[in-house]
Amino acid sequence: QEPPLGISKVRELFDVDPTTGEITVRGQLDYELDDSYEIDIQASDSGAYPLRTDKSVTVIIKDMNDNAPVIDITSLSNKISEDSRPGTTVALLSITDLDSGVNGKVISFVKGAVPFTLTPSIQDNMYAVPVLTSEKTFRVVLSDVNDNSPEFSRRLYHFYVTENNPAGGSVFSVRAFDRDEGDNAQYSLSKTLARKVYEVFELDSLSGQIKLKGTLDFEESEIYKLEVQASDKGQPPLTGRCRVIIKIKDVNDNPPEIEVTSLSSKVSEESKPGTVISLLSVTDKDSGINAKVILHVIGDVPFELKPSYKENIYSVVTKGFLDREQVPQYEITIKATDCGKPPLSTYKSLNIQISDVNDNSPHFSQNPLQFYLVENNVAGSTIFSVRATDNDLNENAAITYHIMRAMSGNDSPSSFLNINPDNGQISALKSFDFERVKTFQFHVVASDSGSPSLSSNVTVNVFILDQNDNAPVILYPLSSNGSAEGVEEIPRNVNAGHLVTKVRAYDADIGYNGWLLFSLQEVTAHSLFTLDRYTGQIRTLRSFTETDEAEHKLLILVKDNGNVSLSATATVLVRLVAPKEAFAASDVKSSSRADEDNNVTFYLMITLASVSALFLISIIVLIAMQCSKSTDYTSKYLQETNYDGTLCHSIQYRSGDKRYMLVGPRMSIGSTIVPGSQANTLVLPDRRRTSEEVRT
Repeated sequence: QEPPLGISKVRELFDVDPTTGEITVRGQLDYELDDSYEIDIQASDSGAYPLRTDKSVTVIIKDMNDNAPVIDITSLSNKISEDSRPGTTVALLSITDLDSGVNGKVISFVKGAVPFTLTPSIQDNMYAVPVLTSEKTFRVVLSDVNDNSPEFSRRLYHFYVTENNPAGGSVFSVRAFDRDEGDNAQYSLSKTLARKVYEVFELDSLSGQIKLKGTLDFEESEIYKLEVQASDKGQPPLTGRCRVIIKIKDVNDNPPEIEVTSLSSKVSEESKPGTVISLLSVTDKDSGINAKVILHVIGDVPFELKPSYKENIYSVVTKGFLDREQVPQYEITIKATDCGKPPLSTYKSLNIQISDVNDNSPHFSQNPLQFYLVENNVAGSTIFSVRATDNDLNENAAITYHIMRAMSGNDSPSSFLNINPDNGQISALKSFDFERVKTFQFHVVASDSGSPSLSSNVTVNVFILDQNDNAPVILYPLSSNGSAEGVEEIPRNVNAGHLVTKVRAYDADIGYNGWLLFSLQEVTAHSLFTLDRYTGQIRTLRSFTETDEAEHKLLILVKDNGNVSLSATATVLVRLVAPKEAFAASDVKSSSRADEDNNVTFYLMITLASVSALFLISIIVLIAMQCSKSTDYTSKYLQETNYDGTLCHSIQYRSGDKRYMLVGPRMSIGSTIVPGSQANTLVLPDRRRTSEEVRT
């Protein structure tokens, strides 16, 4: 029996893997035909009596943009009037798209430079990608209307009017004719005329009469040129034009006039009082007392007027010294007033730019400058920069930089520093080592390019900041062949907590980079020994028994607290002996260490004194520099107490928004400095007693 039509269609389009149950597409799907399918899946096991389960799966088909829009013309006007207004319907179009959602949304427009557009009934936005398009072309024929412009009887009209004619009277009339039927002309003045024309004249839009709207002024204008246009009522309206020339008869009513005959728009700021910057000519078109003019400068400016030997000629001169840095430009306003009744006045403004001279040295906003540089910098790269400003302009403010050479060429910072002369960026020619150089000072000179050149200098203090670039060095245990290994003999009858020995180490770095921690990496018997992580002391955890081995090997790891920790290892061999043998070995070892300590005591004292002095000097210099700054850069010193042993005493300080820590030795009774420790590692002396120990 044949399956139903729907099941047959599903089998044509989909497959199911009998093993995995994966459903795959085998035929061509079409959203426009079916947007979903119901697939019945049956699963059965392989038992003697197979058991089955049925499940229906619904597959939803997503639409894709595979159908182009279709344009149908439902209505068309093949011929429309020439005067049809915008928005007139020419044709009705039906635009459809078989797709759905954003794929079925359509945007329509008219192609080409034609005076037609589409007005959709519903405005939609198009988002479908890719875009499919369709085109439809049809022809529209326009009928002819209103193609004749109004014409005046003459192209040019002349007439006269006196200056004191009263406003409101008619002075002239114009008339235009239109060959089109039923279209009466309307008159107006052209919109491109001078503003004064509209203030003085007005035109009756129906009769064409030109009327006097305002007062006339012969001295202002002896003649007025009007352009009159006549427009019909067609859509769009057509226009004809004519020119009207009106000549004015004179009446006396004029204010003074100021003419600038010479002007120096730029004046040097080093100009002396009395320097001429401008010449003025003053005239008045009136006569007699009405033409007599008085001038003066308005406002408090360093300029004044001086009359010339010629009548009505004045010079503008400086009356004080100029400073461009305070006032870079002036607007000088000059008032001219005639002696008529009432007096008439006029104003003139002169814009004067003050040109620069090199009268300002480069200036550093802060002196001295402090910079903090992490050691191991890349040689040749920029480490910091200095910047000076100059209140002058152009080449007078163009600053170049160089490092001032010291008296000693070898020790001069200029031998290992380089400065970009244009931008003040300073690069180091070598990499700095905090353990060798902690601070240095130099001077930078900033010079402008003026003539003569002016310069100033700034003191630059550079503080090198420590990096964790030194691994811990183990001083004890250390055997004769140089390997980090030592042997300790202790009696079997010691109690728990007995001090076996102490691992001594130092780190050339400071602060947390030189803070050493000890850990027990390997030990033959974990229940016998313990290691203090801060002091390096090895002690017994319990008393020894007869079954305990006679020799034990301890592997000690010493590491610092840098961001990338560095470490070293040492091996300690602990031998258990009879009490008498232990005392004899202890005496020999004490004598040997006493001799060694006597040999280095003198050097340790010198090292301690030198390092302490250097540390104190650094702190004093920092305090002095921070105290000399403004409130924003005030340093705050906080003492922080740390552990003895290999820990250090630290001082934290803040400069601006940065925090720094200097670490030096924290002295306690009986403490000594390990040689080469750079004042950052303290090791307490190992004191042992026969029957009891003293914790240090």
